[in-house]
Amino acid sequence: MFPLATSQFGALPVMPVQAMTQQATRHARRVYVGGLPPTANEQSVATFFSGVMALIGGNTAGPGDAVVNVYINHEKKFAFVEMRSVEEASNAMALDGIIFEGAPVKVRRPSDYNPSLAAALGPSQPNPNLNLAAVGLIPGSAGGLEGPDRIFVGGLPYYFTEAQIRELLESFGPLRGFDLVKDRETGNSKGYAFCVYQDVSVTDIACTALNGIKMGDKTLTVRRANQGTNQPKPEQESVLQHAQQQIALQKLMLQGGSATKVMCLTHALSVDDLKDDEEYEDIMEDMRQEGGKHGALVNVVIPRPNPNGEPSPGVGKVFLEYSDIEGARKAQTAMNGRKFGGNQVVAVFYPENKFAQGEYEG
Repeated sequence: MFPLATSQFGALPVMPVQAMTQQATRHARRVYVGGLPPTANEQSVATFFSGVMALIGGNTAGPGDAVVNVYINHEKKFAFVEMRSVEEASNAMALDGIIFEGAPVKVRRPSDYNPSLAAALGPSQPNPNLNLAAVGLIPGSAGGLEGPDRIFVGGLPYYFTEAQIRELLESFGPLRGFDLVKDRETGNSKGYAFCVYQDVSVTDIACTALNGIKMGDKTLTVRRANQGTNQPKPEQESVLQHAQQQIALQKLMLQGGSATKVMCLTHALSVDDLKDDEEYEDIMEDMRQEGGKHGALVNVVIPRPNPNGEPSPGVGKVFLEYSDIEGARKAQTAMNGRKFGGNQVVAVFYPENKFAQGEYEG
């Protein structure tokens, strides 16, 4: 047998074979994960990706966690996630667009990845038999955000949060994928997003209902990302009508502003409900009783139509003024979305100064 490399000066330091192998394969075992939420840390990222790799059947290096190391750049919201093997890193490429802590993240090769060298180290593509459905993904899609049913949502007010936009879109059903496009430098919304519904049959319904809706000072443009909006089929009309009602509710909720002592019920009453004096008093009493369940009421105002037929501000709305904001907040939570006389109402907070001045429109 030959001894280890030696010289007249004695044994030379020899790097363990395992360490050399790790160093040589690191570029092919690391994955870049971008778009991380600010709450992410090394442990949460390692735990999450080890878990999803196990769920999709992506672990090929035996029992244990696939992730061996994580480095996070918090300022730029990305991480390098090091896997045990080249094959596991390639399988992780199939996780592009997966939802991590409520946000879709990008999974890419790092900039030092060398395809020609990596080809000799192991598979460079994900295993086609991975069970991506186990984590809500479909093969060949970025978190479900590709394909003919991908929706473009433009004209979003810049101050809308991801949660508000998702709430609006989910009036039609759960999303398979969602991505609010943000400026790389500032992290601020660019005013447009993409989404795909789990039930793709609602795609055209959502486009038709949302397109052209005014949100603040903006008008939404909503269509299939790769083609013009298709008209819904006749049998979808009832679904569309319901969806449009839901959108109206969400729109008012999004524009409802911060909490005040005055809560306003909209879509609650029709003009005919308010013409008869006795019926009006009954409605007033009902609202006093219902509103009083949630806090100390100071005042109830229900604008009535003018007898001469001229427009009257605030007709159809109910204003409930409470002694404190907490009462109004409880009432808003309890009464929003409930039905009164067959009407599904929206409960929003109303500016106290406008209410005090008798301005009931807006």
